[in-house]
Amino acid sequence: MENTIEQPLATVNGAPFNLLPEDLYIPPDALEVFLELFEGPLDLLLYLIRRQNLDIVNIPIAEITRQYIDYIELMGLLNIELAAEYLVMAAVLAEIKSRMLLPRRSDDEEEDDDPRATLIRRLQDYEIIKQAADDLDLLPRMEREHFTADVDTSALAIVQALPDIQLKELILAFQDVLKRVDQTSHHQITKEALSVRERMATILAQLEGENSLLFPQLFIRKEGRPGVVVSFLAILELSKERLIDIIQPEPFAPIRISAARAAEAYC
Repeated sequence: MENTIEQPLATVNGAPFNLLPEDLYIPPDALEVFLELFEGPLDLLLYLIRRQNLDIVNIPIAEITRQYIDYIELMGLLNIELAAEYLVMAAVLAEIKSRMLLPRRSDDEEEDDDPRATLIRRLQDYEIIKQAADDLDLLPRMEREHFTADVDTSALAIVQALPDIQLKELILAFQDVLKRVDQTSHHQITKEALSVRERMATILAQLEGENSLLFPQLFIRKEGRPGVVVSFLAILELSKERLIDIIQPEPFAPIRISAARAAEAYC
């Protein structure tokens, strides 16, 4: 059989104590246990009624009064400080009990049919308020069921991988520009010769000093379809010569155009 090491009762200044001193005196009130008390006389009455599954509308006032007085006496034995409200409620119960025992005249019955009516109304109102408070207490509460968490993300380096732009996306964007040009096109009297090389230079000048521009911003609507086509060919030619970057931050996002030297800054 293994030897079990007996734990000391206490350790004082590093020295263990296995036996209580013979002259140790513990006062009777040295240990006090505080339990959750009732929140008031109405709370106590409601508890007594619920414990016996009684109907609030038909309270057996004599039995409830007896139990209420017993509880007050118990509080006195436990040295619990009694609030004046409990004593007032005890007097109210005694008054109701005496009024129910005394014979009543016919005119009294018309004025007040039941001496318990006022107390019953107060208990019903209190029961509604108490139930609402219990329902509120069941709701999730910050610092009880939910706790806030702070995370320092300054040291995190997140690199967003940009998706590759498909030619289909570029064609769809160009088709949208064509639709807008058709809606705002006007009758042109004269035509000017449009050069792809000149438009390439114009686009590079637009991008100078800009981080990036939206794809439709590189088109001049007043030039009509010929001007839009020339601008589109210029964009394709600039991309082929790696002078510009065609960027789409995420799928289905607007397409942007940036100078090649600004592509890394935009990402």
